[in-house]
Amino acid sequence: MAASRSIRNQFLTQLIIASSILLIIFSTMLYTYIKQSVYDEISQELVNQARYIVQTFPDYKEGEKIDAKNLKNALQITAMVIGAPYHFYSSIEWREKEENGNHYLELIYPYNFKAQTYLLIKKDISSVAKMLNKILRSIIVINLISLILIVLYAFGLSAMLIVPITRMSKKLSSLNENFLTTINTKALPEEFAPLGESINRLINRIQTFVKYQKELFIGAAHELKTPLNVMKLKNDVTLIKKREPEKYIEALQLANKTILELNDMIGSILEIGRQEGAHFELPTQVDIMEFIRKKGEDFKLLAKSQKRELVLDLQPDSLPGLIQTTLLNQILQNFLQNAIKFTPEGKKIVLKTRLIDENKIRLDVIDEGPGIDESIDLFAPFKRVGDAPGAGLGLFLAKSAADAMGARISLKNRTDGKSGTVATLVFTTTPQCELPDKK
Repeated sequence: MAASRSIRNQFLTQLIIASSILLIIFSTMLYTYIKQSVYDEISQELVNQARYIVQTFPDYKEGEKIDAKNLKNALQITAMVIGAPYHFYSSIEWREKEENGNHYLELIYPYNFKAQTYLLIKKDISSVAKMLNKILRSIIVINLISLILIVLYAFGLSAMLIVPITRMSKKLSSLNENFLTTINTKALPEEFAPLGESINRLINRIQTFVKYQKELFIGAAHELKTPLNVMKLKNDVTLIKKREPEKYIEALQLANKTILELNDMIGSILEIGRQEGAHFELPTQVDIMEFIRKKGEDFKLLAKSQKRELVLDLQPDSLPGLIQTTLLNQILQNFLQNAIKFTPEGKKIVLKTRLIDENKIRLDVIDEGPGIDESIDLFAPFKRVGDAPGAGLGLFLAKSAADAMGARISLKNRTDGKSGTVATLVFTTTPQCELPDKK
């Protein structure tokens, strides 16, 4: 079973079979061509001799042999006049037979039309038959030697071709989450370069994922531990001596506020776990522009309630496609929430979409906020901008969702002379992998 899955064994089998068939076909054609050429030459000689006899000796009767001495170039040729064969349908007829260990080629040629007689010209081609047999044996021997060379060549070629795959397999088998290195695609053959680049992209994604996961765990522990320590310290100070009831109420209110913040943070961490399940959601067929338009209309009302204006600039009007709606919704929701959060009152936010390829769309959320520090990795967990409330996990979740969709996500400052940020998502309207069959 393992041998049937071996690329090398399959290549060897196919190469040997294909080369053997090609060798047999070529050898057969070669032998047939040689034999036919020799027979054509002999046949033409007999036809010329028959024409000479008909023109030079027209008076022979049926049953008479023609003296070979009277014929020119008639060595190994015998000729006699015969009656019409009962099965004779064409102007001339050829026969090939063996007599007394010799090989003969016979020609029956019209002689006297009125008497309905024919010439029977016979030529001994035993030497030609022996020569052809030698040629056939030589071709068979050459084919056997060639087949052995083909097998050796196939083994060497298959070993050479699987060297890059073997190297990549050994390299990949030695990788783990603590030691990830990319493949040098320049050392690979041109045909394997796309595979090496795909593996490198996967390794980079794994490295980013592992890095963010470590930061997430460290950040989560830090973010949970700090408010708990503050709350405990505040309670300890309050309990040192007896105080007025208002002080105890104030301490309890502060504790409740801290608990609510911790609860929000824990909710954000749980959202990461829920998103992991959404990564495996199968893409569904929807009108992508209608999906984005509905989400934009919902946030348009939210922006208006907070004295901001959300403008929808969506093109094209309709675009059917296969997408993971949960992940797209999470990214779009994060973009719009951040834009509303950081845009001052009375300012404008633009949700813009453009088709940049046959099946690729670009989504931009443009705000008029203070902008960002582009030197900071805002997609890392627990990264916050300014004094804005939140756990700092929104963009981390958006980046994870974009990676799962095979999309590109970015945050840049505006370049049109205005302050603000442009959040961009570029994604395809077709799935990035083969979907399982629905049963």
